[in-house]
Amino acid sequence: MAGSPSHSVDLSQAMIMAPSSPSDWLIISPIIITILAGAIMVMLRSKPNIHAYLATIAMAMVVTCELLLLQNVLEQGPQSMTMGRWMPPFGISFTVDAMGALLAAVSGIVALAVCIYSSLDINYTGRRLGFYPFLMLLMTGVSGSFLTGDIFNLYVWFEVMLISSFGLIILGGERAQIDGALKYAILNLMATTLFLVATGLLYGVTGTLNMADIALKTTLLPPGAPMGTIGALYFLAFAMKAAAFPVNFWLPASYHTPRIVVSAVFAGLLTKVGVYALIRTLVMILPESREQLSEIMAIVAALTMLVGTLGALAQNDVRRILGYLVIAGIGSMLAGVAIGTGTAIMGSILYAVHSILVMTALYLSLGVLIRMSGGKYSLAELGGGYKASSLLSILFLVLVFAVSGLPPFSGFWPKFVLVEAALSEGHHWLTFAILISGLLTSIAMGRVWAHAFWRGGPIGTEDGRDAAPLNNLVGTVRARAFIPISVLTVFVVIMGVMPTPFFGMAQAGSYSLLRPQAYTQAVFGEVIKQKQEQHKIMNKEAESKNEVDKKEEGSHQ
Repeated sequence: MAGSPSHSVDLSQAMIMAPSSPSDWLIISPIIITILAGAIMVMLRSKPNIHAYLATIAMAMVVTCELLLLQNVLEQGPQSMTMGRWMPPFGISFTVDAMGALLAAVSGIVALAVCIYSSLDINYTGRRLGFYPFLMLLMTGVSGSFLTGDIFNLYVWFEVMLISSFGLIILGGERAQIDGALKYAILNLMATTLFLVATGLLYGVTGTLNMADIALKTTLLPPGAPMGTIGALYFLAFAMKAAAFPVNFWLPASYHTPRIVVSAVFAGLLTKVGVYALIRTLVMILPESREQLSEIMAIVAALTMLVGTLGALAQNDVRRILGYLVIAGIGSMLAGVAIGTGTAIMGSILYAVHSILVMTALYLSLGVLIRMSGGKYSLAELGGGYKASSLLSILFLVLVFAVSGLPPFSGFWPKFVLVEAALSEGHHWLTFAILISGLLTSIAMGRVWAHAFWRGGPIGTEDGRDAAPLNNLVGTVRARAFIPISVLTVFVVIMGVMPTPFFGMAQAGSYSLLRPQAYTQAVFGEVIKQKQEQHKIMNKEAESKNEVDKKEEGSHQ
């Protein structure tokens, strides 16, 4: 039955009446751009040769929006936009603070580098099978994870990443890829299930899915609330996603199977999203659970670092070596979460930024090396890289120093901050684990550089005789290979020699996590402001009514 047209509805009780500002749209623009770009590529699937150009343009737009968003967050504090103008926590909010904006921007930069490089690595068949739409869908999930302010929405973006990563890892349909995808799928599906179970329990306890609202309500829960159980489930789920010990075996068994460019984006981004979710959940919205799990997390962090570096030392396949180094880096980030101080969380954020840049650049460099060697992956079959390309050897050596945590490159400062935080809190054995991890990484990667570049040729050949020529890396092809690697390496150097801006952004992110008042204000500020305006109007109406009543009483007298 239709309502009466004369009946007025006060929408201000349920909806945000103020119009969205242009800066609010920056929060969701990376998601919109990547979804639209992927949809356009699907519609243009009969023209796969233009997909690389469309993807590069789309990612350039995403990077521009994310850098502008990062600038806004650093200048004005956390930003929030609630979908459908429904008042939070009922509407789905996209909320971004310094940590989310920083990781989103860095992820966009490496994805842009991958798009440029992929035109060299992905052949016509790979484009025809949907590499670029899958990549756009993957970046939709990555951006959505960093920018969402809703815990269930975070689960949805994880599902988006999972679906797109399945498509990318089996691209080509080779036996090894199917085998790697199976191992990748089983553990990640288990982790996703645990994530969903924990989110259901959290909703049952708090009655909300909005992260800012959860952060407020968890401080008011009765002592018997099962927050420790929920925190443990989240820790297990995100540790599996991030490939932490002892659920790390799926990563080296799967990351070496797809194309190198796919491995690069996986190593740079996917595990870091798992660490981000762990930090966001346990540090900001479940701090008491993090404190209860801190000792367990410290042990897991140390074992993850050691297993990663020892695994790298034991391998001869360069792809597997880098896979184990991804695991070792996850351990360093978990160490900061386990310590839990502002300095330690800052170190974890810095390490995540460093790892995204370095691991992506290392995989892309490895792709060039493998192409030069005719498709060889074993250290015994590599050699003569320096004679073949002195530029690549120098770039690779810089990345080796960076991933080992040596100055003056990006990996030094995160490890320095983490060591300082561990020592200040009395975690001497964790300090030892961080330092020994760096030493073992130096040995493992020094071995790779010595065999692949410094040695004159493969084992069993005379030095220099079988040095790989650059016959297939000339002109524009060579530019597409070296430009993205060089740009990422420049960022690695800048972060090492000029760390102050990165320190400031990481510190702002750490502060927002440990003191989420600004985050919650960004979500509920418009609602509070709107209610204050309503109260002012009601008070004015009441005052006007009182004046009218007084005048009427005076006239009667």
